[in-house]
Amino acid sequence: MVVVMATDATADDVAAVVDLVESAYRGERSNVGWTTEADLLEGQRTDSAGISSVIAAPDSLLLLAVDGDSALIGCCAIEKRPRDVCYFGTFAVRPGLQGAGTGKRLLAEAERRARDEWGSCSVEMTVIGQREDLIAWYVRRGYVPSGEMRPFPYGDERFGLPQREDLYFVVLVKALR
Repeated sequence: MVVVMATDATADDVAAVVDLVESAYRGERSNVGWTTEADLLEGQRTDSAGISSVIAAPDSLLLLAVDGDSALIGCCAIEKRPRDVCYFGTFAVRPGLQGAGTGKRLLAEAERRARDEWGSCSVEMTVIGQREDLIAWYVRRGYVPSGEMRPFPYGDERFGLPQREDLYFVVLVKALR
């Protein structure tokens, strides 16, 4: 059974969250799931400093999904932004468990927390434009492309090592009220 923890992650969770995110997006382990970016990017997807800063920030929350044995199987972060907007990111589900509904439940819990606890009117996120399957997954959950595209941060290894020169982000938005 999957349980979505409704509490903040702590500093004790950092290493497990980094490992989960890396396993879902980078390297050979990510090829088990459908969220892999291994054909687009090499290198890291996140690191301990990045996850620690999300946990420590006063206007952000890192949610965890665990299985019946309390093993981490999913995570996501929300961050308060100006104008009652919430940013959604750091979303990962263990590759071998993708497609079983954990991601849907985790996303719904993040949206609920943003709306009910923070009063957010909308959620915004960015997705690599070449990830049409992932964009379609979010569209099925009520997200709409805003029409805004943002450049990929080439040269900033915190975002990985691009394997293509045409990467960009699509901004998706969902109204919560």
